[in-house]
Amino acid sequence: MAKGIQQKLKMLYLVKIFSEETDEMHALTMPEVISKLNACGVNADRKTLYLDFEELRTFGLDLLSEQRGRQTFYYLASREFELPELKLLVDSVQAAKFITERKSRDLIKKLESLVSRHEAGHLQRQVLISGRVKTMNESIYYNVDKLHEAINKDRQIRFQYFQWNVKKEMELRKDGDFYHVSPWGLMWDDEYYYLVGYDGADRKIKHFRVDKMLRITLVDKERDGKEEFGQFDMARYGKGIFGMFGGEETRVTLEAKNSMAGILIDRFGKDLMIIPKDKMHFRTNVNVALSRQFLGWIFALGEDIKIVGPDSVVEQMREEAAGLLARYSEN
Repeated sequence: MAKGIQQKLKMLYLVKIFSEETDEMHALTMPEVISKLNACGVNADRKTLYLDFEELRTFGLDLLSEQRGRQTFYYLASREFELPELKLLVDSVQAAKFITERKSRDLIKKLESLVSRHEAGHLQRQVLISGRVKTMNESIYYNVDKLHEAINKDRQIRFQYFQWNVKKEMELRKDGDFYHVSPWGLMWDDEYYYLVGYDGADRKIKHFRVDKMLRITLVDKERDGKEEFGQFDMARYGKGIFGMFGGEETRVTLEAKNSMAGILIDRFGKDLMIIPKDKMHFRTNVNVALSRQFLGWIFALGEDIKIVGPDSVVEQMREEAAGLLARYSEN
């Protein structure tokens, strides 16, 4: 690049230098700034740089100076994101199961560009979370974008859906036939993204793991299910679905010790109606998608909580418990 063109880029090089090289703990003297500009093919002197710094401040750069003995140091004091905020974002990226290992590294590298090279080292964090398994599907980012596009354009979609087999291979469901669904929203549950949509053929609301969807394309048809989703409560749906396993929606009565109130509120929200039974126990009614996963969740909470209604659900719990006992009683 010609030297004259480089000179015209002086202000941009200054922003780059201060963004990459300085922060509250690391500053540059005027000779150091001039030296770094020279390395970029830009000539500068103190007098013009003082004017340049003022223009950068007017533009909005938080460029500060600090006197240390006989020398003046210059640095970029604040940025769009503070370091603790970026640490939080990095932790979230590393912890999210739906983001692949490779994409995690790419995203964190981009986050590092928002701080100086000195602070970037603090973002190389290792978040250790027990049982964390990263997804193996790299296409999820494009899937999410495509789904938002379909929702915004009020269009149906078609896609293939897969599951992993015992050979750790992708196995298409429905023998590879395409699903046709009207997308209405995206949900986050148990650290996975789910599409919630309307299946016009079955005339019911369904959900699908986004990272298991393949070859998503928009269909030139308006979405079905407007009436069903007109009264649809996405938050309530998420609370009632356990591990995103479907089931018939059922109103279940639970009886629990007072100490279990917090666990139930965490799951079903603060609107949960708590009805005292005696000094030690309470009852509550919850709407859930009745599944073995829900019964297993109740079972895992132990003797401090039990299902007391309706009778059909109580009987189903008895059968599950008896079956479990029989399996572990076999020789």
